[in-house]
Amino acid sequence: MAVVSIGSFTLESNHTLHDVTLAYERCGERDAPAILVCHALTGDQYSVGTEEKPGWWAGLIGPGKAVDTNRFQVITFNILGGCNGSTGPQSIDPETGEPYRASFPLLTIRDMVQAEHAALQKLGINHLAAVIGGSLGGMKTLEWGHLYPDFVDTIFPLAVTPAYSDYGIAFNHIGIQAIEGDSNFNGGNYIDSTQLNGFRIARMAGMVTYRSSEMFNGRFGRDHNGKQFDVESYLTYQGEKLAKRFDANSYVTLLKAMNTHDVREVKVETEILSLSFTNDLLYPQELMVPWLKELPKASWELVETDFGHDGFLVEFEKWGGHIQGKLNSLLVSHSVQ
Repeated sequence: MAVVSIGSFTLESNHTLHDVTLAYERCGERDAPAILVCHALTGDQYSVGTEEKPGWWAGLIGPGKAVDTNRFQVITFNILGGCNGSTGPQSIDPETGEPYRASFPLLTIRDMVQAEHAALQKLGINHLAAVIGGSLGGMKTLEWGHLYPDFVDTIFPLAVTPAYSDYGIAFNHIGIQAIEGDSNFNGGNYIDSTQLNGFRIARMAGMVTYRSSEMFNGRFGRDHNGKQFDVESYLTYQGEKLAKRFDANSYVTLLKAMNTHDVREVKVETEILSLSFTNDLLYPQELMVPWLKELPKASWELVETDFGHDGFLVEFEKWGGHIQGKLNSLLVSHSVQ
C-alpha cells in the first residue's frame, strides 16, 4: 500500500491531527498531466485496481479508456477519516498510543481537500489537469474548484449538488442514529463493526437512496422464497457486506462531514463540466443546474438512467464520452501553450 505523510494538519475546527498519512493509488507515467479522482462514501483509493482485482472505476479509467492512462497519470487518495490506510478513527493517536475511535475529531469536506492538496505537493505534483469525483467525491471536486482555482484546470463534479439536500441529511440522520443507538456501539469504542446491527441497518437505509424505485421494482418484482422477499435479502446482504469491510466510526465521521457540504454562495471560477443523473434522489439536477447557470465557466449534461444516484458508478458508455471529450480538449490546449 502506497502512503504519503503530511505531518501535522490543522482542521477547520482548529483541532490538529499529528502524523497524518493518506493512502493512495497512482497510475500512468509520472511526467504526464495529472488527474485526481475522488471516491464516494465507502470507496477507497483503488479506482483503477489491477487486472485480478479491478478498481471501482476500472470501466472509466485505464489505457485507451475515457480517462486514458496512456495520456494522463491518475491519483486517488483514500479519504482523510477513511479506513483503508489513511488517518481515521482506526488510526493510532500519537498522543495516547491508542486508536482514536470515538475521539477522532469532526471533519469537513474542505478538510479532506486541503489534506489532499498537501499530499499532492509531497508527491511532487504542483498542478492538476482535472479533478473528477461523484457523490461525496463530487463534493470534494467542487471544493477543489473553489479552493484551488490556480492549481486545477477543470473539475468534473458528478452526481452532486452545491449543498447536501435535506433529503440526504435526513437519511444520514437515520444512519447515524441507527449506529450510535446500537448498544454494542459503546460510545464508539466497540470491538468490531460486524457486531453492530445498527451499522447494517444504516447501510440498508442508504442503499434505498442510491437507486431508483424503477430499478428496485424491475429487479426484484416482489419475488420471494416463501420466508423473505428478495429485496429484503438483498438489503440484508449489503448491510453485512459493508460491516465486514468498513469501520462504523469512519462511516459516521464521513456522514457528518457530508452534511456540512455547502458551496451555494461560492462563485467557482474554475472550468466545470458537471454530470447529473436522472432518478437521483440525493442529488437531483434541479438543485445543481440553477447554481451552475450563475457560474462563468460551467457546462452540464443530464444522463438518463434507471440506476439513479449510482449512475456515476455504472453505464460508462452513456457518459464517459463527455469526460473524454473535455480531457482531449485539455490536451490540445496544453499542446498549443
